[in-house]
Amino acid sequence: MSDIKQHYTDFDEYLRQGEPSQKEKASIWQTAIGLQAVDGLQTSDYLKATACKHIEGEINIDEARELITSYYQSKTQREPDDEEKQEADKVSANITKILSSQTLDFSTGGYVSVHRRVFEGVFKHAGKLRDYDITKREWVLDGDTVNYLNCEDLRRAIDYDISQEKVFSYKGISTDAMVEHITRFVSGLWQIHAFCEGNTRTTAVFTILYLRSIGFKVDNSLFAHHSWYFRNALVRANYKNALKGIDYTFVYLERFFRNLLLGEKWDLRNRYLYIHATDEWKVQPKLHPTSTPQVPHKYPTSTPQVKDKLHTSNPFILELIKIIGDKNLSVREMLSVIGLKERKNFLDLYLNPAISEGYVCLLYPNSPRHPRQKYLLTVKGLAVYDECNKSK
Repeated sequence: MSDIKQHYTDFDEYLRQGEPSQKEKASIWQTAIGLQAVDGLQTSDYLKATACKHIEGEINIDEARELITSYYQSKTQREPDDEEKQEADKVSANITKILSSQTLDFSTGGYVSVHRRVFEGVFKHAGKLRDYDITKREWVLDGDTVNYLNCEDLRRAIDYDISQEKVFSYKGISTDAMVEHITRFVSGLWQIHAFCEGNTRTTAVFTILYLRSIGFKVDNSLFAHHSWYFRNALVRANYKNALKGIDYTFVYLERFFRNLLLGEKWDLRNRYLYIHATDEWKVQPKLHPTSTPQVPHKYPTSTPQVKDKLHTSNPFILELIKIIGDKNLSVREMLSVIGLKERKNFLDLYLNPAISEGYVCLLYPNSPRHPRQKYLLTVKGLAVYDECNKSK
């Protein structure tokens, strides 16, 4: 590998100085690799070198996956951690392929399919619900376990959680309420623990895809650097022990999502999650920003961060959000309200930027040229719309 590629192995240089397509690929690879930490796995140097080739456009993602498979098939000198690295490498490449796509089947079948695709070529039981009950000793629980769902009710439970989320309306609720709801939805889905292995990685990937689909721009670096915290926060959200005086604790997971979606700066270290944390680690602090001067120096309330993430300074996008509101409108209808005749100008100035930044989505996303195509606000767009109404 060249000196340049060696320098880029951790992907930080791509994220800082790469072309837009390189930044996007590097961010996805970094997330995929970071998620392996939830099971204590580390990827190989070969995987990172292969990822660099993909980031630089020398190979596509399917070729990268084939190279990784061939590497382990042809390897003659075995090392003690080869099995773990092989799992981490293959799963990282699979996750990269999944997150490179914008599609999501938000259903029980879609959730199971994510597990199958994440662990394709790794687990024989990829995409299969477990047929036995499980317990897992957790260090944050001092060796105790979460009570996971019994195997007979797995599919019914996933059906219920996803059906409830499908009909839930984010319209008119505060951003705090949005984060609280998302926290509980993800927590409940994870607690089912539908698979023999790989539940946290599957839930993380499914969550990223879902949040994107409802308009959030997900900061992948949170999953890349804090996946172990994410898992332990899920554990604490689903653990209750009356004799020890411990109740279900959602606050740690909620703070992960506040960082992820609202740009807040909670200190996401695992020591805060231990049920017998010392006095020094019982209070989880917010951190001051270090490299983002556009963010205020202090965080007196949650409102400023919400505006950083969910508000737009683009006057054309803001006008379009106000016009669409709680309606579904066609391009012709929007042109009429704005008073424009030039369709190209409208697309360039209003609609395309609003879609690109996650404020507006298509009624028929799989058929952009659908004859009855209309446009509506995403959850993110609705949040801005509601704030505009409050400030009138």
